[in-house]
Amino acid sequence: MEQSYKKIRGYFTRGEVILWGMSVCSILFSFLIFNRDSVMTLAASLIGVTSLIFNAKGNPFGQFLMILFSVLYGMISYTFSYYGEMATYLGMTGPMALFALIAWLRNPYHGNQAEVEVNQLGKREIAGMFFLAAIVTWVFYYILAAFHTANLVPSLLSVTTSFVAVYLTFRRSVFFPLAYAANDVVLIVLWTLAARSDLSYLSVVICFLMFLINDLYGFVSWIKMQKRQAGFVS
Repeated sequence: MEQSYKKIRGYFTRGEVILWGMSVCSILFSFLIFNRDSVMTLAASLIGVTSLIFNAKGNPFGQFLMILFSVLYGMISYTFSYYGEMATYLGMTGPMALFALIAWLRNPYHGNQAEVEVNQLGKREIAGMFFLAAIVTWVFYYILAAFHTANLVPSLLSVTTSFVAVYLTFRRSVFFPLAYAANDVVLIVLWTLAARSDLSYLSVVICFLMFLINDLYGFVSWIKMQKRQAGFVS
């Protein structure tokens, strides 16, 4: 047990441990103040923020945790009639996290299963990704409108940014944390609107604020990882 603890402690930098600890404390604090009854929200937040610190290291375990987060977050979204969020995470983010998990496990960096090999996308693929994102957003507009989804416009923006994020994650692009950061901003707005009628949702706002900070760190981490991998000498 002690050896396992030392191994985990040595895997993360001091800054990463502080970031994760700060995120967990913020989530717990907001839960105790705004939302003591929803254990599901607390569990989803803690699982989600933990997945991000592993994703920042390029570790496939982060994608496994993201699958769990997607299921819980989809259920939370249903409680406020955010059907776009529910459909996005249960029907797209969760399944894509599964595909990303498989892709990351199949592409380890020099045999290291704890670090995925960074991939660089071409201009044509990037253009194709945005074209697909536009189609997905267009389809979701009619679906969400039919279900009278609350706050339709930010919900659609969430669909668009989520699709870009999960695609880039699956393709192991260095820009996937940045796409998730954009999605975090949209979700902060979305759940702030929800909190106007129910203050308990402020805990979700704090959760995504912590996600935003972690995703920005993840982008910086992947940039460093990309440079390190590019400079590898066999």
